[in-house]
Formats: sequence, structure tokens, C-alpha cells
Amino acid sequence: MKRSLIFIALTSVFFGFYSCSFDNGITFPSTPVELSFPTDKLLCIDNTITFDWNDAENSLNENLIYTIVIATDRAFTDVVETSTTTMSEITITLEKSVAYYWKVTGNNTATNQIEISAVFSFFTKGDGVVNYAPFTAQLVSPIAASQVGAGTVDLSWTGSDVDAGDTLTYELYFGESTTPVLIENSLDAQSYTVTVETGKTYYWKVNVSDQNGAKSIGQIWNFIVN
Repeated sequence: MKRSLIFIALTSVFFGFYSCSFDNGITFPSTPVELSFPTDKLLCIDNTITFDWNDAENSLNENLIYTIVIATDRAFTDVVETSTTTMSEITITLEKSVAYYWKVTGNNTATNQIEISAVFSFFTKGDGVVNYAPFTAQLVSPIAASQVGAGTVDLSWTGSDVDAGDTLTYELYFGESTTPVLIENSLDAQSYTVTVETGKTYYWKVNVSDQNGAKSIGQIWNFIVN
């Protein structure tokens, strides 16, 4: 009888250990979602596009659901498409001659762990279009809502255009109001130095234009001065 109890106890410990090992961590995505196609700043010839990204590492793939979000602005305030899928690709038809931004979120339904991709931009070619509007400016520094020291601050951004030969210029808006005022209307550089004061919050944005007059309106960023 004593030997039977020992055997049962050992068996319970073994299965209890196995069960705990099975439950711990095997459904977690261990890699972030990485976008594959369309690549960043790509000019898409067709407006019906098969979006593709990597499979986040997950031993129980049926528990991982992807959500793709497509917008016409980098801040995703103007969303034109939101779709969910258990696959790592999806085909979507969009309008022609439009700049889009896309990202993918991987959600593990078993653990509620979420992995979010980077944001990529692309442009759908239009019928007979010979010039494309630039992409909206992409923030470099200061990071949105970050804190900086008083004195001088370098505002930095990047601009891009699918028309490789285009010359880009920048309108810079800056100030303490949530609707900053225009302080430079034809910058060639992608940076500008401003003077800031302690205890204040500053707002700024950058519009991008090409030599043909096509323009993209930037989103408003802000930072706080210590």
C-alpha cells in the first residue's frame, strides 16, 4: 500500500510538472511582426495589393490573430481599411494615386500579448499620373511628447517622394499653441534650430512640397521643456 501511494505521488508530481511546462510560454510570440511587402516608400503599380509580413514565432499559430490597419496619414487618424486574419498575408484593393501607411498588430488570444510592427508607407500609381505628392514628413527628433532641456533644440525630420528626381522643400510650423504658426516656408534642410524656455510645451509640424506644387500636410508633434 505504501509503495502504491509513493507511485501515485510521484506520478502526480510528474504530470503536474509536465502540465506547468506545457502551459508556460509556448504561445507567446517571441519575435515582433516585421513587414515584408509593400516595402517602405514603394510605388505600387497595381492598386490591388497582397500585403505580406512575417509569422511571429508562436508554437500554437491558431492562437495568433493579425490586424492590418491602412491609413492615408502616418498618425492613422484617417483609417481606410482594418482587417483581421490568422494568415500572414492579405489582399486588399485600394484607390489609385494615393499615399498610404500600413502597420500590423499580432494579438495572441491565449495570452493577450500584443506585437506591433513598424509603419511603412507606399503609393498606388494612378492612370496617367506623371507626378506624385511627397509622403508626409517623418519625425526624427525630439521624440513626440518627450522632455528636453531649455536653450536650443534641433527639430529634425525626413521627407521622401516616389519621384526620385523631385526636389523637396519644407514648411515649418512652430509655437506654444496646439495650432503652431508658420515660421519658415521654403526650407531645403531637414532640420531647424529653435530656442525654447523651461516649463513650456511646444508644438510643431512640417509640410512637404515638391517642385511641381504637390504637397503633403504633416501631423502635429509636441515636446516639453524641463
